[in-house]
Amino acid sequence: MKPVDLARKLRREATFEPAALDRGKAVLMAATRQEVQPTRGPTIVPQVPYEDVRAALSFLERAFGFREIATARLVSADGVIDHAMLEFGSGVIGIGPQGHHGTISPKNGGIESQYISVYVDDVDAHYQHAVAAGARIANGLGDYAWGDRPYQAHRTYEALDPEGHRWRFHQFLREAPRSRRDP
Repeated sequence: MKPVDLARKLRREATFEPAALDRGKAVLMAATRQEVQPTRGPTIVPQVPYEDVRAALSFLERAFGFREIATARLVSADGVIDHAMLEFGSGVIGIGPQGHHGTISPKNGGIESQYISVYVDDVDAHYQHAVAAGARIANGLGDYAWGDRPYQAHRTYEALDPEGHRWRFHQFLREAPRSRRDP
């Protein structure tokens, strides 16, 4: 409950029982402290370089379901997006123009240097959505197990964005498949 709502409730209760105000004071103070303390964001935020940041933002939102954090966008005086942040679930990535900090897009480098794993609730639906939005599928849907515990089983597919960054989308499976292992 928000502090303002808690204060209203305490005021109503104190009208009928003055001791309620004393009991609720500590709860109100704790709620107020919690509301004004800054929340800590993710401790690791990958930065992904793009030749065309604007097109990348559009694609990542449309095909993969990312959402831009509008307050984090930095635009240069000539209208070029210098940095943007996207969120998916509790994860965050940054994107910006290639060349910043020596980075280069696979589109210009000719090679993928990493992949980014994203965990989703329904990988089959995510796959269908990505295909419909024009994502290039590098590896189709498959069930994989690594390690020997069921919670390490995933249903996975890999897609490439328009500049060649590799994205792996996973869904945890309840039981490990017996026939396939992670490539």
